[in-house]
Amino acid sequence: MSEKVAVFDTTLRDGEQAAGTRLGSREKIVIARQLAQLNVDVIEAGYPNSSPEDFEAVERIGREIEGPAICALSRAVPADIEACGKALAGCKRPRIHTGIGASDIHIAGKFQDERYGRTLEEKRRKILEMAVDAVKLARQFTDDVEFYAEDAGRAERAYLFEMIGAVIAAGARVVNIPDTTGYTVPEQYGALIRSLRENVPGIDRATISVHCHDDLGMAVANSLAGVLNGARQVEGTINGIGERAGNAALEEIVMALRTRADYFGVHTGVDSRELHRTSRLVADLLGFQVPRNKAVVGANAFSHSSGIHVDGFLKQRETYEIMRPEDVGMAESKVVLTARTGRHGLADRLARLGYALDEKELEQAYRRFLAVADKKQEVFDEDLLAIVHDEIHPVPPVYELRYLHIYSGTSAIPTATVRLQVKDATGEGAAIGDGPVDAVYRAIAQVTGTAARLERYEIRAVTSGAEAMGEVTVQIVEGGRKVVGRGASTDVIEASAKAYIDGLNRLASLASAAASPPTVEL
Repeated sequence: MSEKVAVFDTTLRDGEQAAGTRLGSREKIVIARQLAQLNVDVIEAGYPNSSPEDFEAVERIGREIEGPAICALSRAVPADIEACGKALAGCKRPRIHTGIGASDIHIAGKFQDERYGRTLEEKRRKILEMAVDAVKLARQFTDDVEFYAEDAGRAERAYLFEMIGAVIAAGARVVNIPDTTGYTVPEQYGALIRSLRENVPGIDRATISVHCHDDLGMAVANSLAGVLNGARQVEGTINGIGERAGNAALEEIVMALRTRADYFGVHTGVDSRELHRTSRLVADLLGFQVPRNKAVVGANAFSHSSGIHVDGFLKQRETYEIMRPEDVGMAESKVVLTARTGRHGLADRLARLGYALDEKELEQAYRRFLAVADKKQEVFDEDLLAIVHDEIHPVPPVYELRYLHIYSGTSAIPTATVRLQVKDATGEGAAIGDGPVDAVYRAIAQVTGTAARLERYEIRAVTSGAEAMGEVTVQIVEGGRKVVGRGASTDVIEASAKAYIDGLNRLASLASAAASPPTVEL
């Protein structure tokens, strides 16, 4: 069995610190329940001494959520630690997460008051004393104490080693080595974790935890480098939300460790099938939209568009997928139909919709598909159904639309000009009408010489958005014969023209069949 890496979720604390977000205690409970369903090891529920609402949220989560350890954050300040102890009093598995700045930048910048010392060295001694005292006080409320050395990524190594050794001796079970500002790079951060294991007395009595921020886009990479070098707890947030550019995205860390278990040699206890659901819940409650190209849980994570990719994926999934969508809770991989999708992708989707087209029909549908795809970002199943109804004619076309021009407006008389292919000839016509559709139908009737009467006209959007595909259905009657015509286009006037011409073609087909009744041989 490989070693386990504990997963520490701080969505409810560090994640909520993202600018423009705020969670009430009710929303925190909802997310905490889902995190328990996800089976994370630790939920950092909040910072109790920051506000009464945060205190209440930590208290409720600690009392109501079972499974993960429930953690509360504090500074190395007695009032903070005591608030954590009170909030977690009814919790079955409480953890207090306390700590203080470890880098000279933090020490000199945040502890300028002379009561912490006049020189940097004096301040360092005072900070070290405060760190030890904080751990000892936290241990009075729970045996599970985690210590964070804030800005450890920029701390002077010897001083950091001394601090970590001292808090372990004071009773810290987990030592958190944050890259608070996202400053380090993977090789550097991994070396830092390795040097702690090699230089801190008693380090084997504590779990090393990694907590990385994404200011340079390396939070996940740094976290994984920490795991490679001996860290056995990873901290992060769902969707990578958090201060500034955010935290390490837990879903990416979890799936990296799972997908590349051959390389990392460790595992987590997370139920990865809950990742997608958790991602959507957090995004919804925080009002953050998950980018479509987001790794693991983005809408495009298991989508294929390019013709080469689609062809390879359809032949063998592993060609372009290293994870299965069901492993993260998504229904299935999908081929996104765009102008770059090839014939194989189109044929496969049509077959799934129940249309097995021959080579000629597929080519006809593909030409129309490209025309639609050039106007839209994505072609949906409803678009394809409309295309099939519009292009794969069950009757030979007598009339084909070659050109259509509309002139219309609030102060203009609607005018339409059309050009039709009528068998082997071309005819043109122009007409005015009560509206643009009426003008088009009058112009078509002028060219075809039809006396067909329009009995019903229906239009509907078969897809959503500003680039929606419109499908028009008409019912026309001539000589006692009644037919239904259909047309589809991103331009509803064009769709209307195509529907009317489709109906006229069907009338012509019926008239031809009536003129040539089948012979009966005796």
